[in-house]
Amino acid sequence: NKAYEAFRKSALTKGSENPLRPDNDEYMEKGYVALHEKFDNSVSHALEYYIADNALSRLATALGKKDDARLFHNRALGYRHYFSKEFGLLRPLMPDGTFYKPFDPKQGENFEPSPGFHEGNAWNYTFYVPHDVMGLAKLMGGQKNFVNKLQSVFDKGYYDPANEPDIAYPYLFSYFKGDEWRTQVQTRRLLKEYFKNAPEGIPGNDDTGTMSAWAVFNMIGFYPDCPGDPSYTLTSPVFDKVTIRLDKAQWGRDKLLIETVRPNDEAVIIKKIELGGKPLNRYRITNDELLKGGVLKFYLK
Repeated sequence: NKAYEAFRKSALTKGSENPLRPDNDEYMEKGYVALHEKFDNSVSHALEYYIADNALSRLATALGKKDDARLFHNRALGYRHYFSKEFGLLRPLMPDGTFYKPFDPKQGENFEPSPGFHEGNAWNYTFYVPHDVMGLAKLMGGQKNFVNKLQSVFDKGYYDPANEPDIAYPYLFSYFKGDEWRTQVQTRRLLKEYFKNAPEGIPGNDDTGTMSAWAVFNMIGFYPDCPGDPSYTLTSPVFDKVTIRLDKAQWGRDKLLIETVRPNDEAVIIKKIELGGKPLNRYRITNDELLKGGVLKFYLK
């Protein structure tokens, strides 16, 4: 409860007294942060607040604080204010609530200044709502439109491996039945193309280990794509066998095994998955399920 109250205070304190959320006055009043200067980071800041509020909502729920849980849940959905039907992307808002124009979704490539976005552009940030993937898909017109637009991020070279806002993009395909293979193809491609065994072997600043952790998670076959959600999305591992040591007193076992059976070194697509010797017919798994399962086994084709 003490930790929760500290988190809650940072989410509800006005901006002038809040170094963690300097835009909080407008955010609490309107549900979004407007563009007040051409190259401010309004959308980027708000998206961080939405993700944090979602995590707060989950914690409030776990602590039985229903009113707070509802408040923060509703705030976490405020990203919808930024959704532009014209472009099918998130777009900066002016103080009067109208969309910023003229709007170029690609402005911000290669770290050039961009209205509303920090070190990126609309393509790098639009899917940065991991707590409401289905809600974003609905705004875009459904699964097919969502998947096609997300695929275009990779096909057209909009994905930026050197920075973190779109780092979980490859995993979002796996929220939709029948499109999980896209996650497996993209994670393996990105690892091979951008991560090398060399002094400059990562595509950008490691940012306290974020890039390295992304690579390691991908290599072992899963990734925590939504902050505050103790779950992982699965992908095809690079290694044939991984052993993770566990606290036996807590988990009833001293290790977790991740094994991969593949017909050849080029195999990437997952044929089937087993957890604890039983079929696992989904591509998301909770931390408890994973650690209690004992053995996570992938069969590739």
